[in-house]
Parts: sequence; structure tokens; C-alpha cells
Amino acid sequence: MKTLRLLTAAVCLCALGLLPLPASAAEIVLWHSYRAEEKAALEKLVAQYNKDNAAKGNTVKALAVPYDAFADKITATVPRGKGPDLFIFAQDRLGGWIEAGNTIEPIDFYLDDNLKKRFIPTTMEAMTYRGTAYGLPLNYKVIALIYNKKLVPTPPKTSGELVTMAKKLTDKKAGRFGLAYSYSDFYYHAALMNGFGGGVFDAKFTPTLNKPENVKSIEFLNKWIEKDGILPAEPSTALITSLFNDGKAAMVFNGPWFLGEIAKGIDYGIAPLPTLDEAGGKPMRPWMTVEGVYVTAPSQNKDAAFEFAKFLTDAQAAKVLALEGRQSPANKDVYTDAQVSKDPQLKAFRDQVEVAVPMPNVPEMTMVWSPATSAMNGILKKTSTPKAALDGAQQAVAKDVAGLRKK
Repeated sequence: MKTLRLLTAAVCLCALGLLPLPASAAEIVLWHSYRAEEKAALEKLVAQYNKDNAAKGNTVKALAVPYDAFADKITATVPRGKGPDLFIFAQDRLGGWIEAGNTIEPIDFYLDDNLKKRFIPTTMEAMTYRGTAYGLPLNYKVIALIYNKKLVPTPPKTSGELVTMAKKLTDKKAGRFGLAYSYSDFYYHAALMNGFGGGVFDAKFTPTLNKPENVKSIEFLNKWIEKDGILPAEPSTALITSLFNDGKAAMVFNGPWFLGEIAKGIDYGIAPLPTLDEAGGKPMRPWMTVEGVYVTAPSQNKDAAFEFAKFLTDAQAAKVLALEGRQSPANKDVYTDAQVSKDPQLKAFRDQVEVAVPMPNVPEMTMVWSPATSAMNGILKKTSTPKAALDGAQQAVAKDVAGLRKK
């Protein structure tokens, strides 16, 4: 009993800084860009970890970095050894950081089958670059169908049902639309593109923007705009939010970031995007972005940093992130929890992610956005046909990719 009292006292004194920490003690610096409830949930978990590991002397210090500056700050500081021990970010920059070198530590050494099985498989796929894992998936974001329950009691399950319902709810003279989403944004259009079997790269990451399935997806979008007339012209983010909050957009395609913009008086529901009758009943397949926890290559505390990453992605932490942080965790077991499984928002995005496609994490992906955006603008403004516009985008991306690979 005396030994136990002495040990307890020593732990308390270490935590207070009155005794030296163990030789293996480490302060782990974590960078993230969370705000509001996401930040509060993360900080709660950091405090819990620090409390549980007081005897080891390991502590985690979380630092919020503005999102707009985050990626550039990682690029500028981490390779020089001036950054954190680990950070949280989406997978879209992963390939570029790895190719740049000395930024993200490969973690295959730490992984075993049980740890890999902790996650929804496609989220672990998003953390993998050219066959090597570089992070643990923390949460994912994906677009789904968000609808006004007053106007849409039961959400459509197929594109045919969607069009029939949307036509009845559209009155252009009154500024009302059955459906509204940022269809000119290539990110949002990807749900149709992938649903028709298209994509931006083949298995070897050769650009494929002008493949027939991509052309067909845009022709189908044009049908929704012109023939069916269910979409507003030039839909900006502000317009879509305004239409939905004013009860003038019955349904939108959007992600969890949109939920905070919905007015308090709107009774809304979330459902998976409809299947496509025109593509043989295949589902719309939106892109999925996955935020991972990455250990930095220059870190002097890699083992301790990875231990915290494991803690942050386990089922108990995932429950806090889900219920308090309102995130969609990549940990698959958390969705069997009684509270989480009853949450309609979490369930809807979990159902949607089953058919989502991880956004490519290769450096070549950064070269797609500008040509693809120009192509979408030309098509929608009728200055180019879908085939011609995508041919132009294909040439531009292929040229840039060839230049990248010569470096």
C-alpha cells in the first residue's frame, strides 16, 4: 500500500511539473484546422489522452491552424523540421507531400491486420499511396441528398423518381425548384460522372477526362437542366442556401458542411443519392474526402505520435467525434453503438459512403481542377459541346501531367 501511495504521488507531481518526467516522456504537437464543435470534441479527447498517459509523461498539445493557410504551412515547415509531430488533413494533398519528400512518415511498420480492420475499407484506401499506407483515417465527408420534409415526405430512390417529384415541385416563375446543387462545380458533378462509370484517371493514373462515360454524364446533366427543367440557372452556394432556407428548393445535393447553414425552422432529412435508371440502376457515386492523422517524417517522437493517432481513431474516440463533434468517423465499429446507430444524420452519410469513391490522392489530381472547371463552364454556357470541352480538358491535363513526370 505504501508503494502504491508513493507511485500515485509521483505521478501527480510529474503532472504538475514538480518532478522530472520519465526519460521516455514526449510532448506531441498536433496541428488541425477544426473549429466550433469539431474543435471542442478533439480537445476533449486530447485532455483525456493526457490524463490517461500522465504516468508515462507523454502529453499532446493541439494547435488550431486556419484552414486556408494549413496546406501551405505544412509544405513550408514540415520538411524543414519546423512543424508538428502529427497533423490532420484530407487525402487530396497526400501524394504531393509524399513526392516532395520528408513530410509524411509511412506507417506500414506500425500496422497489423486488426488495426486495418478498424476502418471502413475505402477510407484506408484513401490513406494509401502507391501501395504504402501513410496515415490512419479519422473521418470522411461525402455529399448526399438533403431534402425538406415538408415538401418531400419520402425521398426519391431512383433518378426517375427524382425527376418526377422535382418537376411537380418546380415553378420557375415563382423561383421554386425541385432540385438545386452546384452542378457546374466538377466536385459535385463527380457523383454523376462516377455513377456512369467515368473518372479522371485510369489504373496507371493516365488522364481519362474525355472517356465516353464522362461525356454521357454531362449529357444527362443537360437533360436535367434543359428538358426536365428542375434546376436553377447558375447555382451559387449562396443561392442554393437561400432557396433551401426559403422553402424554394425541395432537395439539394450537399455535404455535412451544408447542415450548419440550414435555418432552424427547416425540418430536413438526409438520404443516399438516387440510383441512375439511365446507367442500369447503378448508384450515383460521389467523391469521398477522408481526413487522416499523419505522423510527420522529421518528428523525433514518431512512436508516441502514432500511439496518439491510434487512440484518436479507436471506437471510443470515434463516438465522441460523432456525437459531440458531429463528424462521420472512419472507424466502422462505432456505427454499431446504440446512440450512433440511432442518429439519422450519421446513418445517412454512413449509408452514402458505401458507394462513394475516394478522391484521387495523386499529385496529378491538382492538375485536373482548372481544365475541368473550364470545360464545365463552356458546356453550361453553350460555347462548347460536352465532347469538345472534355477533349480540350483532356489535352490540357495530359500535357501538364507529362510535364510533371519529366521532373
